[in-house]
Amino acid sequence: MLLLTLYVIGITAEAMTGALSAGRKHMDWFGVMFVASATAIGGGTVRDILFGHYPLTWVANPHFLVITCLAGLITPWIASWVARNYKLFVTLDALGLAAFSIIGCRVAMDMGLHPLICMVSSLITGIFGGLLRDLICRQSPMVLHKELYALVAFVTGALYFSLIRLDVGELIATVASLVIGFGFRMAAVRFSWSLPVFRFEAPSSLH
Repeated sequence: MLLLTLYVIGITAEAMTGALSAGRKHMDWFGVMFVASATAIGGGTVRDILFGHYPLTWVANPHFLVITCLAGLITPWIASWVARNYKLFVTLDALGLAAFSIIGCRVAMDMGLHPLICMVSSLITGIFGGLLRDLICRQSPMVLHKELYALVAFVTGALYFSLIRLDVGELIATVASLVIGFGFRMAAVRFSWSLPVFRFEAPSSLH
């Protein structure tokens, strides 16, 4: 129930931030709903397709798609409020990221996949919604440039997997992974933690 609640909060927040990106590109209402939904449930969709996990999460639970579309449609009416409360949405996004990562790991574990693939499943579930949003809106993928994001998803999934394998109770493993994943992401935002950046300027002779 805890994960489900955080999942719904997460996809709602993600959908609204996705709708803002669509608004910056002057998309129509269908475009807004499409980008909102891709941002919110795109990660789980990519995961399910890659691993052959059918039916897709939002196909089995159509109300998730309804939530993301409604969040996308509401956003244009409250866009200024959403923009002003950016920090709130960063916090909700961090909660959603931790929840998505745990859910992604759990799906792969239930399928009996290799431990590494379980952690990759966390990564895919956590970041691909944002990647899809940025690709659709033709902007540089934020999750690959700004504060730690992908690493948070991977670490959260790895922690959850490890705790379950150590026979820690499901509830304790979930809460511990949520708290640490959320704290890790918020600390990365607060202190601007990031991975080393590769910078390469091609010599003029190569152009």
